[in-house]
Amino acid sequence: MKFKNKGRKIYKTKEKNYYGKSPVGKAFSVGLTVLLIGGIGFIGYSVAEPLINYSKKKGDNTTPSSTVSENETPTDENGNPVEEETTSPVPTVPSAEQYRAFTLDPLDITDAQSVKAALKRVPVDQDIKYIEVPLKVSGGDIYYATNNYYANSSGIVRSDCKLGDIVSAISSAGYKPVATVSTFYDNVVPNYFRDMSYLTVEDGSQWIDNSVEAGGKPWMNPFSQGAVNYNNDIVEEVAEAGFDKVVCYDFIFPDFRPSDVEYLGDKVVSADRYMVLTSAANTMYETIMNEGSSMMLEVNASDLLKGKKDILQPMLLKVNSVILNIDLDTLSYGVYTDETVYEFNGTPADNVKKMLDLVSEDVEDFNVAVRVSGETLSTQDLLDAKDEIVGYGFDSYVLG
Repeated sequence: MKFKNKGRKIYKTKEKNYYGKSPVGKAFSVGLTVLLIGGIGFIGYSVAEPLINYSKKKGDNTTPSSTVSENETPTDENGNPVEEETTSPVPTVPSAEQYRAFTLDPLDITDAQSVKAALKRVPVDQDIKYIEVPLKVSGGDIYYATNNYYANSSGIVRSDCKLGDIVSAISSAGYKPVATVSTFYDNVVPNYFRDMSYLTVEDGSQWIDNSVEAGGKPWMNPFSQGAVNYNNDIVEEVAEAGFDKVVCYDFIFPDFRPSDVEYLGDKVVSADRYMVLTSAANTMYETIMNEGSSMMLEVNASDLLKGKKDILQPMLLKVNSVILNIDLDTLSYGVYTDETVYEFNGTPADNVKKMLDLVSEDVEDFNVAVRVSGETLSTQDLLDAKDEIVGYGFDSYVLG
């Protein structure tokens, strides 16, 4: 994981000059000044040196430099030897937990036996300690036997597998279970519960992202308290089942066109719209923590390249660990922005390196794990991409 070390501000005060003193007073002032300068120099060195050491980035040279040679004894102004002052070593900042995981496919969690069979695909000798299980995926489908009323009423439950059985199967194999949960990229539940969807300001009709003929669909609206509550209920149900971590993703907005803004109002594209996402994420964070689990946030590298960075507000978010998902299947079609077309025509490893060059700075304020995903990737493709991630400087990764 990478850290961004931030420097400390040093505030300076102005020294005052005094005039019109007697000769005795002047002599006293001179003597006092010499003492003060010596004292300030001593204090400045004692304080500044630890501050400099503390602010060094990982990998910086920590060997202290000195103007006195190794065999030379320091002396005062009269040539008398003086005892060197030694300082205690400055404790280093502890690094965040290393996170190395393998992600299962939704179809792997039909039942406990299918989960056990899927674990045989985990690459060996890669120090994999966590297994990610997709329980709620983009679009809204759920792959476990949920008790949630809204999910069951919407017909989106695709698996009868119990959460306890999933946790048990993964734990018995020697791994730590991790749940992954999509949040606001949900097109099904809002279709049945309109209060969770985007509604037009004029007459309250439901907004869809395209025409009916073109397959337009509604989206879950983070401005809706009902939508926030629904996602919060899902992560609570998951966290209390015994998952070590819950990875939440899809804290995003649809792509709004100018005509959409006319129907929905300016708030959907306002400069501070990110606040509804960070508020929802913080609510889920508290819920997950209260159940004895921990939360990670996943963001899509392609979204970041397109400028969709609303959720990345380190000063507002309580969660400080981010998974940067590089979906190589998506990259194969290129990433289109208003100004540039980014092409990814290299090997999986080359494309991962290129994407890290483009977006790694967007997540530098967080503890970061890099995920390589894509349904068309072979195990060797994943391992080659993993080597690129480690070579780039990240020691945490997710495969699959």
